[in-house]
Amino acid sequence: MTDTVNLAKAETIVEALPYLQRYAGKSFVVKYGGHAMGSPELQRGFAEDIVLLKAVGINPVVVHGGGPQIGSMLKRLGVESTFVGGLRVTDAETARIAEMVLAGSINKEIVSWIGAAGGRAVGLSGKDGGLVVAEKISGRDADPLQGIERHVDLGFVGEPAHVDRSVLDTLMNAGIIPVIAPIATGEDGQTYNVNADTMAGAIAGALGASRFFLLTDVAGVLDKQGVLQTNLSPTEIAGLMTDGTISGGMIPKVATCVQAVESGVDAAVILDGRVPHAMLLEMFTAQGAGTLIRA
Repeated sequence: MTDTVNLAKAETIVEALPYLQRYAGKSFVVKYGGHAMGSPELQRGFAEDIVLLKAVGINPVVVHGGGPQIGSMLKRLGVESTFVGGLRVTDAETARIAEMVLAGSINKEIVSWIGAAGGRAVGLSGKDGGLVVAEKISGRDADPLQGIERHVDLGFVGEPAHVDRSVLDTLMNAGIIPVIAPIATGEDGQTYNVNADTMAGAIAGALGASRFFLLTDVAGVLDKQGVLQTNLSPTEIAGLMTDGTISGGMIPKVATCVQAVESGVDAAVILDGRVPHAMLLEMFTAQGAGTLIRA
């Protein structure tokens, strides 16, 4: 029995070898958050996966979210919060709290997890070193009864206008794993809360990453029969959105992946972050584990 187990382990390493050779020296950007953060076991497994990627010569960059944690803190402090088009309306007080939760609490927790797994990580936000310059965005609010759409001021909600990769290159070349909170400064000097998926996609594009992993709470893109679609092109995705196969919260995720691929990322992958070691299964096995999107 022991020999069988050891043989299976050896075969797994052999299967991974060509992938290890292919991705040595490449950059991976991982968007981490939501349900993938949910349990100590998943947190520990995620950190171990990130450290393993670094150990085999890949340069991982982590961009994290924290919407539920922000919502919990706002509730504790008695601050009301509303959403338009999936984006949190962010006044000055909400922006301050979001930065405190994202760049303070969550960011440093992830750094500590990676450290406990044997890695070296540095936590930062888009504000550090001019990493990300944001620009203000507006939301759209539809009234189905009136059949009209109006523009809504989302406050201090931004999207990446420019990414300066030099600070990331410096950290990665020093053997350090960057962990990035989705907070950035605008040209106007204001602090903006940025959607973590959008931030991660922009950073992946700026790095010309080999892979952009978007960890979520579903297996990936499913067809109308619930079957996982393992390989999709932007053209195929457009068709699936038109016929309603891709809908709801999956729309902005696939849009972010398509934008990343069109910005120079080799491929983007939507993965179920609740599955232990999902990234490793996707990268180092023939069958993969999620929906891979590439041109």
